[in-house]
Amino acid sequence: MHSSAAFAVLPKLYLVIMAGLWPTILAIYHTPSLLLQPHELSHIFMFHVWKLFSDGVDGNARATKQKLITPHAYGVVLDIGAGESRSHISITPSSYQNQDTGIPSTTSTTHMHAEIRRRASAAGYTESAGTLLILSCGVEQISTILSSLPTSLGHPPIDTLISILTICSIPSPQSTVSGLITEVVKPGGQVLFYEHCLSDRKDVRWWQEFWTPLWTVAFVGCCLDRPTQR
Repeated sequence: MHSSAAFAVLPKLYLVIMAGLWPTILAIYHTPSLLLQPHELSHIFMFHVWKLFSDGVDGNARATKQKLITPHAYGVVLDIGAGESRSHISITPSSYQNQDTGIPSTTSTTHMHAEIRRRASAAGYTESAGTLLILSCGVEQISTILSSLPTSLGHPPIDTLISILTICSIPSPQSTVSGLITEVVKPGGQVLFYEHCLSDRKDVRWWQEFWTPLWTVAFVGCCLDRPTQR
């Protein structure tokens, strides 16, 4: 891996700081008590960062994600994707349950919910029609997820679980994903995921491990060196 590629992350980190820091400072200025709420501060920071990066992140892999999701997603779908969740543009299930994880903390950010509703409505999914349900909890809060879903869906309630660039930031990914599969996804259901992971190349892996401590702070828990594929 060339050093130029390794240090290409620096401009992105600079943009992250510029996009998220000032709005976060303003939020603290207007509500000083936020200094006692580090999780909420991280949500505010990530909300503004994601507004800057989401179109590029989605656009770079949209074709791949549509090939993964469009032909395979069915039934009741639980999307644990980060940000404003764009998976609904690729699927047409009979019912769509959208769960915003609030990375990386255990409580979800409500700052993304308005955009989720807007995008879902444009795709034909609304809360009023019962085809959209936004859960304000972390993905690891499995009991809350289950209690928030309509009992008419049965138990387990979910046919398709979708994770797009999310496992990289879940605090305890193995236990959380295992719990989702065993408790939330129906027997015979499926998990569709698109994630970045630790490289098999030693040179790339070294740089991933080098940048992760800073990257994790800037992108609210995203671990470049997480071996998600394992």
